[in-house]
Amino acid sequence: MTPSQKIDRMIADIPDWRGKTFAAVRKAICDADPAIVETWKWMGSPVWECDGIIAVANAHKGKVKVTFDYGARLPDPDKLFNASLEGNQRRAIDLFEGDKVNARALKDLVRAAIAFNRAKKKPTAKKAPAAKKATPARKKTARKTKTS
Repeated sequence: MTPSQKIDRMIADIPDWRGKTFAAVRKAICDADPAIVETWKWMGSPVWECDGIIAVANAHKGKVKVTFDYGARLPDPDKLFNASLEGNQRRAIDLFEGDKVNARALKDLVRAAIAFNRAKKKPTAKKAPAAKKATPARKKTARKTKTS
C-alpha cells in the first residue's frame, strides 16, 4: 500500500468532523505545489515533503494537528500557527471542531516551507583557497668568524 493510500484509509477511518478537516488540510497542502510527495513515517503519521519535510499531520482526540518542521522560521502573516509556539524549530496549527481550513493561507505557508527547504539545500559557494604568500628569500650573509 502506498503512503497516499494509507492516508486515504486513515481519513476514511475517522468518521467525525476530524476526517473532513484532515481531508481539507491534505488537499490544501497537496494543491500548493505539484512536487509535493506524501510519505508515511513514525509509525503512522502522514508527512508531506518537497526538498525536505514540510509538515506532518495527525488527528488527535478533539483536534487535527498540523506541525511544520521549520515553522519557527516561516513567515505567518495570516497567524495560522497557534500551537508549539515556544520552540526554536517547529510550529503547529491546531484545528478544532467548527474551525474552517483557510486553504489560501495554508498553501502560502506550505510554499514558504518549500522555499525554506530549497534555500537550505543550496550548496554554498566555496571560496578558492587563498594563495600562500611567497616568503621573500633571505639573503645569506657570510658569518664573520673569529680568528685567533
